[in-house]
Amino acid sequence: MNPDSTFLTAALSVVAGIGLAAACGFRVFVPLFVVAAATKAGLVSVSEGFAWIGSTPAVVCFALASGLEILAYYVPWVDHALDAIATPAAVVAGVVVSAAVIVEVEPWLKWTLAAIAGGGAAAAVQIPSVITRGVSTATTGGLGNHLVATTEAAAAAGFSLTSVLAFSLPFVVPVVVLALVWIAYRRIRAREGSAVAA
Repeated sequence: MNPDSTFLTAALSVVAGIGLAAACGFRVFVPLFVVAAATKAGLVSVSEGFAWIGSTPAVVCFALASGLEILAYYVPWVDHALDAIATPAAVVAGVVVSAAVIVEVEPWLKWTLAAIAGGGAAAAVQIPSVITRGVSTATTGGLGNHLVATTEAAAAAGFSLTSVLAFSLPFVVPVVVLALVWIAYRRIRAREGSAVAA
């Protein structure tokens, strides 16, 4: 394989891995489901040892887990219970999903990137998400949590799909990611403004 092509594939896989890991900070299972479905469809090549993620049982399990997780965040107080376990789970999921998609690099480098960049990206998104939900609960009595849950689920799906597109549309990805971050930022700011006004 052409060294330039190998480098580009590796670089894109690292970017995709970090994007998917960040999405784990919003919802733990949604990025895993997106990768599983994309792998099953032949859209994504996973690294050695992760072929299982594209199996039918994995796709079904991740689909069910994603649906249950999304629904659970709409149940008052259950969302807070999930937050207690979601942070470590998001970090683990971020490491796993990024390691799954990082290809064309040595194993030691793949796992180092997955642990530091993947786990770090998941934590960097998850911790503010927990804080936002706490602020929403305190200022709106939990009534604003549905908006937070919807925004987070949409962000998880958006980041996951964008990251998968990194393999086929590398030049579109930065624009889409910035647009998603901007939309999420504007929604959070608008919600905080309405909460303070109330």
